[in-house]
Amino acid sequence: MPLVNLFGSQGRWVLSALLICAVIFELAYCQKDTQEQRTTPGRKSKPSKPKLGKSTNKVPRAVTAKPKLKATPVLTQVLNRGKFKKVGETVSVQTGATLELRCRGKPVQWSVPKYLEEDDDGRLRIVQHKRYGVLTLVNTTGVDTGEYTCYPMYCEGTDCRKEHDKAAKVFVFFPDPQELFVPSSDYYEAIQLRTNWPTLLPCQVTSPEAKVTLHREFPPVEVAVDGTEISFNVKRGFTIHRPRPHHAGALFCVASLGNLRQSSTKYMLIYVNYPMAPPAPVIQASSSSMAVGENLRVSCSVVGEQDVVVEITWEYPGQQIGRPLYTQESISPIGGGAARQQSQSVLLVDEVRGVDQGAYTCTAHNLQGAKSVSTTVKVVPKAKPKKP
Repeated sequence: MPLVNLFGSQGRWVLSALLICAVIFELAYCQKDTQEQRTTPGRKSKPSKPKLGKSTNKVPRAVTAKPKLKATPVLTQVLNRGKFKKVGETVSVQTGATLELRCRGKPVQWSVPKYLEEDDDGRLRIVQHKRYGVLTLVNTTGVDTGEYTCYPMYCEGTDCRKEHDKAAKVFVFFPDPQELFVPSSDYYEAIQLRTNWPTLLPCQVTSPEAKVTLHREFPPVEVAVDGTEISFNVKRGFTIHRPRPHHAGALFCVASLGNLRQSSTKYMLIYVNYPMAPPAPVIQASSSSMAVGENLRVSCSVVGEQDVVVEITWEYPGQQIGRPLYTQESISPIGGGAARQQSQSVLLVDEVRGVDQGAYTCTAHNLQGAKSVSTTVKVVPKAKPKKP
């Protein structure tokens, strides 16, 4: 008879419980066996990865010393009661008040408007402290208007130089109720207009609020300022960016602020057709070999812009014995799209002799520089006439 039928339903419950206990016992035995295998001698266990920060074998990391960078100087204005204000591009200080600027650095050097450099009447004081320099200007007036610059100094021993690329600058206005322009001792100021260089008319006002216009003395008209051909900067004045002949003449500035209207110094603009580059002369002799008694011609030519003055000078063997210099000068236009001209100098040597043998050098000069070229002339005895 089957065991199940022998015990009935109660026997089935007992049998089921025994089977479950057997399964649990088997699982526990397998787990214990696995742990023993991991710790059994001779069996290689898989190394576990060390956790970050838990390792005891620490390798010291190489530390690279970073070079100390010298900080750019900071320019501040010292206000009343020890208050400080970092300055921007411009600052306005009431005339009569004290200007005090502090610049961080050791050491530093200051640059001030030209008038103060020439004569400050004892009003300017500069002191270098351990970590900063201080500039103090008392009894200020409109003439003190201008740019104030602090330069950090790079020193090697006792040899120091300015670090211009690290300079800190501020333009200081001293608004004067009586003077809209920075005073000048000159009634007229001559300024050269160059074709390849911007020209500045330094109509410097004492107040950034002043309205400034440019005028021509004759005929009396206001000059148009379009920002391209001519522009205005309150810290500099008017700039003619590409001077042309029609810009020449007498010009002046007019400033107005409230009910006050004043004129500046008159500027006499003189136009100069400035060359783009140094001259490039070409030299040529009538012959490289001359017989005694013949006449020699050596020409030196330069092609350049129209109306540009070119000066040509000579060096020649006859100078050693005092032979006088005879030359023929000429200027002639050259056809083509651009306006150009040829300047030429011809050296004349009559009845050459042995002392005229040697190098002939011409040097051409213009406002951009000079250049020399040479040629050599040989003097041979005069051929004897053949007998009939």
